[in-house]
Order: sequence, then C-alpha cells, then structure tokens
Amino acid sequence: MKGRVVVLGQLRGREAAALIVDGTLEDLAIETAQPGPGALYRATVDRQMKGQGGVFVRLPEGARGFLRQAGGLRPGQSLLVQVSGHAEGGKAIPVTSRILFKSRLAIVTPDAPGLNISRAIRDEGVLDELRALAAAGMADAPESLGLILRTAAGDAPAAEVAEDIAAMRQLAQAVLADSSGAPELLVDAPSPHELAWRDWSSPPPDDWADAGDAFARHGVAEMIDALLSPETPLPGGGSLVIEPTRALIAVDVNTGNDTSPAAGLKANIAAARALPRQLRLRGLGGQVVVDFAPFPKKDRHILDQALRAAFRAEATETTLAGWTPLGNFELQRKRDRAPLAELLADPSPDLPAA
Repeated sequence: MKGRVVVLGQLRGREAAALIVDGTLEDLAIETAQPGPGALYRATVDRQMKGQGGVFVRLPEGARGFLRQAGGLRPGQSLLVQVSGHAEGGKAIPVTSRILFKSRLAIVTPDAPGLNISRAIRDEGVLDELRALAAAGMADAPESLGLILRTAAGDAPAAEVAEDIAAMRQLAQAVLADSSGAPELLVDAPSPHELAWRDWSSPPPDDWADAGDAFARHGVAEMIDALLSPETPLPGGGSLVIEPTRALIAVDVNTGNDTSPAAGLKANIAAARALPRQLRLRGLGGQVVVDFAPFPKKDRHILDQALRAAFRAEATETTLAGWTPLGNFELQRKRDRAPLAELLADPSPDLPAA
C-alpha cells in the first residue's frame, strides 16, 4: 500500500501507534509504565556524583532522576527538569534542565531566545507569514523565551499556528512560574496517540486508522513480530543480525548466498541503510558495534557515506564514532525509548487492559 498511514490502537494491553510508509513500518510508539521523554517535573537536587559528571534529583513518589550537570546546584534546591530518555532497569531516569514546550506546530524554548522556522519550509511567502505570526505571538513574552515553528506549520492555517504559539507560550510561562516546592509532575509526557498526532502529521498522512481493528487490518502485529527476531533479511539476499547485551548492541552483517567479489560491499550498504530504522523500531540505544561483512578496506569511504546518509534523517541523537582497530564500526545512539522486546515480554500491571 502506497502512502503514509498512522495507525492507532492497543498492543497487548498498551496504547500504541504505528507509522506505516508505503507498506513498511517506519515508527512505533508504545505506552510504558516509566515516565516518557517529554514529561516535565519540579525536582529537588539530591546528591552530586562528581565522578559521573552530574547529580541525582528527587522526583515524585520516590523516583530518582539523573541530571548531567555538576556545577551551580546545591542539595535541596528546586529546579525544573524534563525526562530526556529511557531508564534501564534499576537506574535513575535521565533528565535535562534544558526544557522544551513542544506541540505539533510550535516549540517554546526557555533560556534559548530567538524566533526560528523549520529549514524544511522554503516558500518565501509562507516564511514571511510565519515570521509575522511568530513575532506577534511572542511580542510581549519574556526575553528569555524563544520560539521554533515546526515543519507542519508551513501547511497549517494562520489561525491554527497563532493558537498553537499562544498555547505553548502560556504553558511555558505557567510552568516556569511554578518552579519552587516539593517534587511534582507538572506536564505529563505525550501518550502514543498524542505523540503520533504531534510528530507524525508532517507531511500529512494519507489516512488515520483508529478503528478497533486498525492494527489487525494493517498487519501491524505481524510487522512487530518480525522485529522480535534477531535476524532481518536485507535486499540482495544478505541479512542483519542484531543482538542486545547488557554492555552494548552487537550487529553482524552476512552476505547470504552471494559469493560475487562485490557481495560484501553490497550487503554492507544495504545494512547501513536498514540499521537506523531497525534500531529505532526495536527501541535500542547505547553503544552499537557493527561487524560488517568482509570487503576491501579501500572501499570504507563508500560505506562511511552510506552510514552518514542513513543516520542524517534520524531525530534521535546518534554519534558515528568510526572504525575500530579490529575493523568493526562503532556508533552511540541515545536511549530515547524502551526496548521493544522488554515492553512486549513484560506487560505492566499498572497499565489499562486491552
């Protein structure tokens, strides 16, 4: 099936949303028991961990966060933090003090002043209109507040853009004025359905499927089952094997039955193109070590280009560290969501039943 389809439903008792592009699963959001990225808290500074370059902070209900900021904080101090990633089992929730107020069209940025518009919008007439809306919407806002208009704003009616700017600005000012006191959840993370509406609506989907059998009709469960297998077939007959361990994510590339001289490079390029999507859908992050199929060392620059191109469009922060002395390739990907295998293997009793 051609086109973009957003599918809303339930998956094993959890609210879930799937983005399908031309019949291929491109993104997935599943409800978790942990506070999701974007949740905004008033926290209390607990104790510094100088060796780890940060501090623990107290969150509501006895939860702990870890903030990578060592200076300028004192125990007992109240501050605003936002969940920035997924906490591995037993570890503190990663948080940041660089908070954002994000909606479908606008992002208000405290302590980052300025008016900015998505570089994906290039029509000068649209840009002029958006600049005027941004200036009017932030005209009497505190100087410390900045604004970013997202790509979706380029296709939205002016009144809707103005309304979104006003809503995010009002929310930001209300939260920033409430920074003192005991730990408290101030803004919850978006649910999977809210996240789909906020982040997957540009370009506009060809269909929003939210009937009770939407997941079944679009084969989402089967697509997800394929992600629970370590092995993923690649175009051309090769395969990609992804195996998470406690320390790192190990990735192996195989050429399959192709024994031609170019088999290694072809399989490796196919693997490079598939890897960002596989890591995203499987919810895998941290250190990733790739054992590419054997290929001439002189062709590494070709594979480097393929990797850079593949990860360029990824929203998740990824660092391509490069080649190791033993000929593996290393990269670091931010842990911004729960691993899919863990979510589906251990349904939380705290979540609503399907």
